[in-house]
Order: sequence, then structure tokens, then C-alpha cells
Amino acid sequence: MSRAIEASARSYASLDPSARAPAPDLARGVMLLAIAFAHAPLFVTKVGLGPAVLNEIAEFFHVLFVSNHARPMFAFLFGYALVQLLNRQTGRGADWVTARKLLRRRGWWLAAIGFAHMVLLVPIDILAVYGVAGVLVAGMLRAKDSTLLWVAGLSLVPATLMVGAAMWFPMSRDVSTYAAGSVAAGTRGPVELLLDRLQAWPFGLVAGVIMVVPGVLFGIWAARRQILEEPARHRTFLIRTAVIMTTLSVAGSLPVALIQADMWADPSAGALWAAAIAQPLTGYFGGIAMAGIVALLTPWATRRNNRLTTALQAMGQRSMSLYLLQSVVFIALFYPYGLGLEDDLGLAVATGVAIATWLLSLVIADLMRRAGYRGPAEILLRRLTYR
Repeated sequence: MSRAIEASARSYASLDPSARAPAPDLARGVMLLAIAFAHAPLFVTKVGLGPAVLNEIAEFFHVLFVSNHARPMFAFLFGYALVQLLNRQTGRGADWVTARKLLRRRGWWLAAIGFAHMVLLVPIDILAVYGVAGVLVAGMLRAKDSTLLWVAGLSLVPATLMVGAAMWFPMSRDVSTYAAGSVAAGTRGPVELLLDRLQAWPFGLVAGVIMVVPGVLFGIWAARRQILEEPARHRTFLIRTAVIMTTLSVAGSLPVALIQADMWADPSAGALWAAAIAQPLTGYFGGIAMAGIVALLTPWATRRNNRLTTALQAMGQRSMSLYLLQSVVFIALFYPYGLGLEDDLGLAVATGVAIATWLLSLVIADLMRRAGYRGPAEILLRRLTYR
């Protein structure tokens, strides 16, 4: 058993990145932009600061295409990667029990890295959430398709209700959902911030796992069919899925966007609840559709083989390291013991910061690719997983 794992580790460490299917990596690169969009506004204290028109445009964009879409896309791609990892292990001689143990060990170490990320940097860690989710769903990797889809569908109920309630509460009090989810430091010092993070982390971890499990399971189902690896073979399915799910996602998010922008004044209690539930529910479809759209564009992008495509693929191969980089940048820019810009920027400028951070990550990813360097977080997780 140990020999199979050691051989797998050596083989994986020497794997040529060019041999990887490009679509999942390209999707992860796009996913990092969505995560930056979702997180950057949470660091500012006054989302309405600055040009009102730009802030309104940014808010509409966030509600329709970012809020609750970044998380499902990440979850879908994480589930997809679990199947790829399992196939890689079994293809190199590991049996099911050995592969499952390795995947669970990887999940626990990912959770440990996420905990360290929370302690050292920010309270909005998602690595621990996916690590624990990976441990919990590892046994589902050999479940029947029907079982997988039934569990995914049933798990949508608590996930949607949880996010919907979290949105409904501030909206019912005419408070911005950005203010409700703010992680700005305010007047708190580093020690007080750390204590707050430690108190909130267990609850956020449990809630986060509940929210991502549906997307992870849908990703497992898709990976069994190699939908992202073979977009040409699944082109018709991908087109239909992207069109239908994107339409549903935008339509489901529109009521919340209108309410947040004060274009739908005084909605009834029932309408407010319906809007708060529809937004996260259809957001799952939107996140999956985003991955499908990237897969559809992959054949065209890889034929062109330009520097942007190469850099984006390199970013996807180092997504964990570059996700952690986002936290470093946001802390340095927004927190008082950095530049302290949390009181000086509004939603539109925070969105610009997200774009600039992603572009910086793109450059760094390409430099690491040129140097043949995997990424520090990826190297650490691999070494811990394979011992």
C-alpha cells in the first residue's frame, strides 16, 4: 500500500502540466477572479462611497453574476478534482481503500491549512470548508449516479435555506448584504480580531460545509463523464446547460438586485423571502454554468495558444497558492496594520482592487510556470498528503 502511494507521489510530482486537460485548470483560473470579486467588497466599511452610478453598476453585477455564484463554481470544480485524483490513484495501482484513505488524509490536511489561514490572516477561509467536505463525500465517489444526484438534490434544501436566511435578515432591515457579511477590522486590533475569528470559525465551518456539498456532488457526477476534459464531445450538452442555467441564475438573482438597488421598494414579506431563496438556489446553477462556459471556450482558446491562455492555465494549476495570495493582498491594502483603506473605498473601487489582484496573480502564475515551480501551497499539501 505504501509503495503504491510513494510511486503515485513521485509520478504526480513529475507530471508534465502540458499533459493535463486544460479546461478544468482554465475554469479554476476564472474561478479565482470570481472569488476575488466576492471577497474584496467585504473588506470595505462603506460600499456606497464614491461615484454612485459606478457603485450601482457594480452592485448589480455582483448580485447577478458573483454573489453565491463563486462558491458553487469552486465547489463544482473541487468535486470534479476529487474524481480526477481518485482516477489518478487507481490508475497507478492503488486500490479503492488506499485511494479513499489518501483522499481523506488530503482533506484533513487541507482543513489544517485552512485553519492556519484563518488564524494568520482572514475569517473568510474556504480551504477548511472544502477539506472537511472532501473527507465527508469521499465515500460517495463510488456511489451510483442516481444516489449521487438524489443526495445532491436533497442537500440543496438546507444549503439554500441557510444562505437565503442569511440574505433575508439584513434585507428585511434595509441593510446591505455586504455590510452584514463585512470582515472589515474597524477599531479592533490584531488580538481582538484573532479572538473573534476563533469564536466564529467553528460555526462558519459547519455552515460552509453544508453550503458547498451540493456543488461538490454535482462536480463528482460531471467528472465521471469527463465533461470538462472533453468539451468537444459534450458540446451540445454544455451549450444547453450554459444557456439554461445562466438564464435561470440571472432571473433568480434579479429580484434581489432590484431590492438592493432600491428599485423595488417595500416588497411584501413573502416576496422578500422568495427573492432571498431564489438568489442562492439559482446561484448554484450559475456557478456550474460558468464552468461549462469556460469548457466550451477551451478548444478555441487552446487553438490560439496565446500568452493569456497559458498564464490562465498556469493560474488554475496553482489556484490554492494564489487564493492565499488574495488574502495577503486584501489584508495589506484594507486592514489598519496595512494601508488601512477599508474606510476610503466603495464597492466599485473594491471591485477594481479585485481585478488588479487577479491580474497580479496571473503574472505571478506565469512566472512560476516559466520557473517550473508548482506553487508553495500545492507543494506543501502534496508533501503532507503523501508523507
